[in-house]
Amino acid sequence: MSGEGADGPVDHPAVPVRVRVTAPEGAPLSVTARRAGHDPAAEFYVRSLIRSQLRLSLSVALGFLLLLLCLAVMVAVWPQIHAIRILTIPLPWIVLGIGVYPIILLGAFLYNRASARYEARYRDVTGE
Repeated sequence: MSGEGADGPVDHPAVPVRVRVTAPEGAPLSVTARRAGHDPAAEFYVRSLIRSQLRLSLSVALGFLLLLLCLAVMVAVWPQIHAIRILTIPLPWIVLGIGVYPIILLGAFLYNRASARYEARYRDVTGE
C-alpha cells in the first residue's frame, strides 16, 4: 500500500510530544521536604497509626475467616442441610453465593470507617 488515498496522501497522526509537569515557582514544599529533621514524636505517631491499622485489618480478616470456618463446620456437622433446596439450589450454595457478600460489604464499610477514624485521630494529634 502506498499510503495515498483517493484524495491524495494520507496524513498519519503525529506522535504526541512528552510534556514534563512541574510545580510552579514558589509553590509550597511537600510534607517530606518540609520535615528535613528527625522527629521521634512524629515517628512514634506514624508507627502507632500503622500498628492500629494493621490490628484492624487483621481483626477484619480473622472475623471473615472465622465466619467461613463456621459455615464449613455447619455443613460438616449437619449433612441434612444439603437436602434443603430453594429453587432446586442446595442451601449451602445459596448461603455461600448470596449470604456471604452482604457480610463482606458490611466488613469493608466498617473497616473503612474505623480506618478513617484512626487517620483523623492521627491528624488531630500531629496537627497535619
